Amino acid sequence: MGERLDRLEAFIQTKMAATNLPGLSAAVLVDGEVVYRRGFGYRDLEAGLPATPSTLYGIGSVSKSFTCAAIMQLVEQGRLRVDDEVDRYLDLGIRPFGEPIRIWHLMTHTSGLPALAYAEAVIRRGTGASRRQLPIATVDDLLTFMRGAEDWVESRPGERWFYLNEGYVLLGAIVEQVSGQPYTEYVREHILEPLGMERSYFSRAEVEQDADAATPYVIDREGRCLPRSYQFGKITADGGLISNVEDMARYIAMYLGEGRLGEAQVLSVASVREMLTPRVATPPLRARAFSGGAADAADGVSGADHPRLYGYGLGVTPDFFGYTLVGHGGSVLIATAHMAFIPERNLGVMLLANGSGYPLSQLAEYALALLLDEDPDQLPFRRVEVL
Repeated sequence: MGERLDRLEAFIQTKMAATNLPGLSAAVLVDGEVVYRRGFGYRDLEAGLPATPSTLYGIGSVSKSFTCAAIMQLVEQGRLRVDDEVDRYLDLGIRPFGEPIRIWHLMTHTSGLPALAYAEAVIRRGTGASRRQLPIATVDDLLTFMRGAEDWVESRPGERWFYLNEGYVLLGAIVEQVSGQPYTEYVREHILEPLGMERSYFSRAEVEQDADAATPYVIDREGRCLPRSYQFGKITADGGLISNVEDMARYIAMYLGEGRLGEAQVLSVASVREMLTPRVATPPLRARAFSGGAADAADGVSGADHPRLYGYGLGVTPDFFGYTLVGHGGSVLIATAHMAFIPERNLGVMLLANGSGYPLSQLAEYALALLLDEDPDQLPFRRVEVL
């Protein structure tokens, strides 16, 4: 194990340097237990503070799995069904090709609507990349924003995968309506607290009071790291959680335990299996090769030999060295994340960084290949990088 971890550490440090990524934290699980955790680089460049295993970062769209877990808890309680029409709970009023959008369509990004880019607009405004301000503070504002989106419909619900952040905002609103609690309070009470995720937050006040929170950075084209801040309250159910690899390792362990961690049964075995069941194919990922400060000309090697599917808030790769790889990535530009685990082998990896640099999904796959005692240079992106 020591030799494999040494190789992983060298790979992480090399790729961080190649993409000017300031800081990164990693945790590795073997047999459902954390066997390795470490920080690399800086959580705060100006103050010279190192990243640690406890450092807080935005986890971005990894938050979507928490939203789906909340939905599945409400299903277990008999308070809703994933086959319920969204219009039963919200005045959406969009029927692609005359068919209703159901809760599971939002969970799988198969509503038939392509991305409407509300979250991208919020993030670009927050990072200074755009001056446009969208007046979307409530779900009613979002529903107003989405009116007329029926003209954008590409397919019938359930047929094709189109990543839709707006759909997860709607799911968060459904959690609120059915549970009678604000989404953030529901997730805290029913997921974070039972799992002992004591330093996972949604609010600015909690993050700013924490002594080990990473400064989020925009990395510009010249490689400069420019400090920015998270868009607290503007992005929630689709990507607003701030956490650390130690807490997130507990979350991974819950899935490896089929819904249980210690005495806490957060999800039923059936609910976990439903979340991990592939529902729709996603477009092949484009492997990205880096040897210098930017993607090489070979960027874009096909991932067609590495098929990707999507369940409920979780991606599924059915053949990763013969095993099922489950996970999700996240990016708010100023922080990136990747969660990955292999249920059959009880292995997992969590990576968090305070910027957008080398793809954390590729670091996670490299780590898992090593843990499986496979050659990571056989991964699609590595076949390009080692040329």
